[in-house]
Amino acid sequence: MSKKINYQKLEKELKTERKSCWEIWDEKTKQTAFKFCEDYKIFLNEAKTERETVEISIKLAKTYGFKNIKEMKSLKTGDKVYAVNRDKNLFLAKIGHQGLSQGMKIVMAHIDSPHLDFKTTPIYEDENLVFAKTHYYGGIKKYQWPAIALALHGVVCLENGKNVNIKIGEKDDEPIFMITDLLPHLDRPAGPGSKIESREIKGEDLNLLLGSLPVNDSKVKERVKLAILEYLYNKYGIKEGDLVSAEIQAVPSEKARDLGFDRSLISAYGHDDKACSYSALMSFFDAKITEQTQVCILVDREEIGSEGNTGIQSLFLESFMLNILKLNENKNNLNDIYHSYGISQAISADVTTAVDPDYKDVYDLRNACRMGFGLAIERYTGYGGKYSTSEASAEFLQKLRMIFKKNKNIVCQFSGGIGKVDQGGGGTIAKYLANRNIDVVDAGVPLFNMHAPLEIASKADIYCAYLSYKTFFEN
Repeated sequence: MSKKINYQKLEKELKTERKSCWEIWDEKTKQTAFKFCEDYKIFLNEAKTERETVEISIKLAKTYGFKNIKEMKSLKTGDKVYAVNRDKNLFLAKIGHQGLSQGMKIVMAHIDSPHLDFKTTPIYEDENLVFAKTHYYGGIKKYQWPAIALALHGVVCLENGKNVNIKIGEKDDEPIFMITDLLPHLDRPAGPGSKIESREIKGEDLNLLLGSLPVNDSKVKERVKLAILEYLYNKYGIKEGDLVSAEIQAVPSEKARDLGFDRSLISAYGHDDKACSYSALMSFFDAKITEQTQVCILVDREEIGSEGNTGIQSLFLESFMLNILKLNENKNNLNDIYHSYGISQAISADVTTAVDPDYKDVYDLRNACRMGFGLAIERYTGYGGKYSTSEASAEFLQKLRMIFKKNKNIVCQFSGGIGKVDQGGGGTIAKYLANRNIDVVDAGVPLFNMHAPLEIASKADIYCAYLSYKTFFEN
């Protein structure tokens, strides 16, 4: 006689059941997640650009005992060091018991976010108003940027050799800046059968309004522009020609705020990728020293393909690793670095999209991530036929699953690709680590409104990312 099968028990054993973090966690863990995100919001408000993020991260690192690698004559187990590349990259390492010979645990995130850059010659006057020409950075929907409050952040390198930091529009008593938009009364078809359509906002339309008061001299040709230039010179010592050697970004001035009656979500500029870079940084600081050397990397230029000398395609990573190898093992051979890469594991800590109920048609709902359901692990990104991506191996994913099971509060969700096949797509920094023969996978926080001036993230997912990265470092 055949044994009666308990199918309810079998279903529990064999099927994957998805639950949100809020359904799984106890009250203590929920409160810890909320507390973690209070510090995260402070970080978001202070670190809106790459330079600011590096500066604040170094200050944090020093409180945890990290030293500039340039100050070190040798390295031993437990030493904590960092290196900076052009004020826009931060590389940190904790030396493990086996140095680099047994590989590394790497978590890498990017710290650039979509924004508007001042053009080289930005300031002009038109209709007795002064504007600044901008060039957008990263993938944006242009219509989202007019009619919102913007702040200016950046640095201007003056002809006298001094550097001036700019940060205006963040405090309540400071002015903000805006891009104008056309009123709906004039932005509509002329009538039935009209070929005139609503205007599309183009890149050249993203001009920032700076002021309207003229100087008191009717003989001056551009009186308002001169008034703005006079202000910049009196306040900062900036002449118009100095803007050629400037990096000024226009970013949303809105502060990070709790969203929803239950305060379980955060609205903010720059969740992509601060939600992951902050979680990576704090998990790295809190992780215990292990056999393998632990590395945390914060890079620039991801939003535009990781090109340039501050993107992860640059050779600064190899330079940093060679420096560690020389100080720790008295070796200075790239072959040793390549060997270490081959036995290393990495997480590309980057955000992804969460299923938005209003736009379900663009998602493969069986293979998509949800808000509040924990760490989002993307086996691959890219587009179409898996172009322009790396793909994590089955073996590496199995190892991660086993590692994350060691912490009962880590909740994971798995997906591949952004949206339906041939519908969406996107790239991350993972493939540039994979090109170095490192096992790597994307794992981060799912968002609403990705690349918009204000993005939305769940406090549960942010804290879960922290727990996951820390567990990865320690195992």
